Formats: sequence, structure tokens, C-alpha cells
Amino acid sequence: MLTDLEIAQSARPRPLTEIGGRLGLTEDDLEPYGRHAAKVELAAVGARRPRGRYVVVTAVTPTPLGEGKTATAVGLTQGLGRLGLEASVALRQPSLGPVFGIKGGAAGAGHSQVIPMETMNLHLTGDFHAVTAAHNLLAAMVDNHLHHGNALGLVPHSITWGRVLDMNDRALRHIVVGLGGRLDGVPRETRFDITAASEVMTLLGLATSLDDLRARLGRIVVGFDGDGRPVTAEALKAAGAMAVLLADAVRPNLVQTLEGQAALVHTRPFGNIATGNSSIVADHVGLGRSDVVVTEAGFGADLGYERFVNVKCRTSGFRPDAAVVVTTVRALKVHSGAHRVVAGRPLPAELLAERPDEVAAGLANLDHHLDIVASTGVPAVVAINAFPGDHPSEHAVIASRAAERGVRCAVSTAVADGGAGAVDLAEAVWEASAEASELRFHYPVDAGVEAKLGALARDVYGAGSVALAPEASRQVARLEELGYGALPVLVAKTHLSTTARPQDRGAPTGWELPIREVRLAAGAGYVYALAGDMQTMPGLGSTPAATRMDLGPDGRVTGLF
Repeated sequence: MLTDLEIAQSARPRPLTEIGGRLGLTEDDLEPYGRHAAKVELAAVGARRPRGRYVVVTAVTPTPLGEGKTATAVGLTQGLGRLGLEASVALRQPSLGPVFGIKGGAAGAGHSQVIPMETMNLHLTGDFHAVTAAHNLLAAMVDNHLHHGNALGLVPHSITWGRVLDMNDRALRHIVVGLGGRLDGVPRETRFDITAASEVMTLLGLATSLDDLRARLGRIVVGFDGDGRPVTAEALKAAGAMAVLLADAVRPNLVQTLEGQAALVHTRPFGNIATGNSSIVADHVGLGRSDVVVTEAGFGADLGYERFVNVKCRTSGFRPDAAVVVTTVRALKVHSGAHRVVAGRPLPAELLAERPDEVAAGLANLDHHLDIVASTGVPAVVAINAFPGDHPSEHAVIASRAAERGVRCAVSTAVADGGAGAVDLAEAVWEASAEASELRFHYPVDAGVEAKLGALARDVYGAGSVALAPEASRQVARLEELGYGALPVLVAKTHLSTTARPQDRGAPTGWELPIREVRLAAGAGYVYALAGDMQTMPGLGSTPAATRMDLGPDGRVTGLF
């Protein structure tokens, strides 16, 4: 059986002018980056035809196995193409940290992926590097301002703006800068986050134009002065130069699926730390030029989908027509509590045995995510991402539960069969997207920060209460005093469970959501609370994916899965 990389490398990509032409994009709308990727000019944003249908793909709580959300999104797009529809897919760009860490490639899988795989996973058009540079430019200007007299009165221990790197590196989570002599800066503690967790990455995804991007950059708060007033990137005169670095990165990237549909790949805010969605401008390009746009929200419905609704849709004004909840037999068996799996290790033999009772025991997790989608008023479709070792009796358990809930359900074999294996899913999604619906948010945006945290805890996570640490309570009070209380709120928490504890399985209820810190992302336009032991810089595992990768004698990449 061919690997994902071998399948991708054996494909013959179509000319991008052909791919763009299907969306009505001309050569003037595209700036080629190499042979098989291009930037789309912002002039192409806007309606060329009646708005296409808008479908968001989310999933149950992920396990170390991976549930194939990206593969399902790509396969669904290819399946919609098989129905004669002009479909496009909007995805986030893979982050190098996970690519070289545990996850490996993130362009889909098998015959349901975006090509060229190596380009998609490794640098693409350099947007990540532009975000890293812009973020770190601001960090350098903060420290330079302290060194040259600190005219703004920035209090060093109040500085919240760290540095970023697009790599998993736990040794950089807590650092001290300015060591050495008088000419080496002001000594202080700071941190590195991964680039995908940068506020710059998120605001890039939420920006609707160059002017909007420039304004958001100026609103970034780096710390506070002695009177407790925010010090911004605009005050430091850094925002203009940051915008210069991001002028190309604000344009979405065009690549293609294995079956020739347009794939608009842009930005990568993490779904457990930030908004977890691709850019508004990418969706805007697709919606104005396609019958249907399939977009993906990171991790489960409690994370990426919740932010898709409460942050991205509030900003864009777009309303989804359907939501696909991806699940697998293996994931539900894990959520039954009967199995423990570890990324990179062989699967337990008993996990692959025919045990529909274990699938049934894990259905609480699927129910939880369907409840989240239902709470927003969006029609849901359950996609069973099928693996070769699945048993029909186990698929039947999932389909039966979907039928009980009045939700459409389809099995997808897109990884093995491409678009042909996702036709049933495409038909179910197309039917669901025709239903009348009205998007509902989980909270009024002008409610207080604690009220919004309570709504998320209760209605999204299933918690019974919220416990703010004393410092977090003080931070909330200060943010509201400064006028930031009316921003949307999100919770940075583990993606491995619906709670704040990664080891929990199923969908526990009545637990307490612990908030240790509350941070401001004024440029992106939200407040975020850190729950439990959530880290904003991942670490590498004992056997990183990087250990498998190399260059072959012909210069081709090997070991990228």
C-alpha cells in the first residue's frame, strides 16, 4: 500500500491557472510561488456570483490516533465535485512544530489530500516566517524601548508580549533576556510561544483587508505603564513595519486537491490556544466563486467550532449552512475508556477487534459535540471516517445514534477511494445545507468576561462551575476597567478531552473549569483564559517525526507522513 507521500508524489498537478480558472480567477489574480502554489490577490475577494453554501468540518474530541478531519474535509470537497458542483476547500496551513513533532504531515491522507504535499507541509509561501518575523520585530522593539530610556513608562514585569518560533521547543517556554552587560538590554523574564499561537497569526486570519490588518496590528497591547494604561504596538511605532512584513502574507494561498478542486490554504492559529480556523479572506474568495466552500475548524466542536461561531462568524458576518462532525470507530472506543493509545506506538490488538459495545460506550463524546452544534442552530451531519479494519456492526452503532437524534450520517472511504468514497457524505451534506437555519451565538458579546466564561463552561464544555485563580480575577477586573470586557472570550485548554484534564474520556459533566490566567489579544479582538496546565509552546516527544525525514538521492523528501 502506498504511503500518503508516495500517492502525492505520483500525482500530476493541474496548472494553477486551470484551478484558479474554475473559480473565475485570472492570471492577474494569481502570483505564482514555484510551480504549484500561488498567492491570490486581495482584489479577488468579493462576490462574483451568488454566495455559495458554507460548510464547516469539526470532529469529536481528538485522540492520538487522529480522526482524519482534514482528510474528510478534502474528501468531502472531492465528493461534492463528483456531484457536479464547483466546490473549494479552505484549510489552515500546517505548522512546522507538529509536522516535525508528533503529527507529521497535515495535508490530508491517502487519496484525500492537498498537493503538493511537501510544499503544503514545509513553508508553502512563507507566511509562517512572515508572522514570526513581524511578531519578533515587535518583541525586539519592546526591549529596545526599555534599553533606550523607556519614554512610555512600560513596566517590565507587566510585559505580556513574548517571542515566537514555529517549532516545538519546551526549553524556550520560560527564558531570561538581557543578560550580559549594560549594552545587552534590560534583564527580565519572558517566554517563547509557537508561531501558531501568536496573536499576529490570529489577527491575520481575522483581518478582512490590508487596512483592517494595519489597524489590528496597532491595537496589539504589549504591556502596561505605571498607571496601568495599555501600551500598544502603535505607541511603540512598530505596527507600520509589522504590516510591511505581512503585506504578502495577508493574501490567501491557492493549491489543489488530488482531484483538481481549489484549495485555499491560509493561516494556522491553533484550535486549543487560539481561534483554530483558516482566514476570513480565504473563505470570502471561495464563497464568492464556488457552489460550496468546505472549511475546517481545529480539534473538536468544543474548540475550533466554538471559536468559528463566536469569533470568526461574528467578525466575518458569514453564517454556516451545515456542520460536519467527524468521528471514527477507533476514537469512540478510546472514549469508552476501555483502551489507552499512545502516538507513535502500535495499536492494541483489542482495539481492532469487533466490539460494537465499546463503540456504544463512547457515544457520549459524539453526543456532546452534536449538542454543541445543535446549540448554535446549524444542521449537523455525522461523517464516519472509515478505516480498513472497521466492522460494519460498529458503523451501524454510530448510524443508529445519528438516526435517533434526527441527524444525517454517512460513511466516508475517501482516504482509500478519493472523491468516489465521499459521494454519500457529499449528498448528505448538500441536503443538510439546504435546510433553513439561523446561527445562534453562545453568549451576547457585551456580557461580562466572567459571564461569557460561564456560558462556555456550561453550554460548550459541560462544566458545572468556573474557578478563577485570584490573579485571574484581578486580570479580568482590570481588562473590564480598561474597556476590553465587551470582546469575545475563548478558553485555551487541552484538546484531548472536553474538560480541562487531558486524561478524561467521554463527556464528563458537573466539573469545575479552573482558570489560572486571563490574557488580552486586543489586536485579534478577544480575551483568552488559560485553563489548567495549558501550554502555549509544545514540546517534542521521545521519537519526533523529524527522525524519520530525510532527502533521497534524487532530492525528494522522504519520511513525511
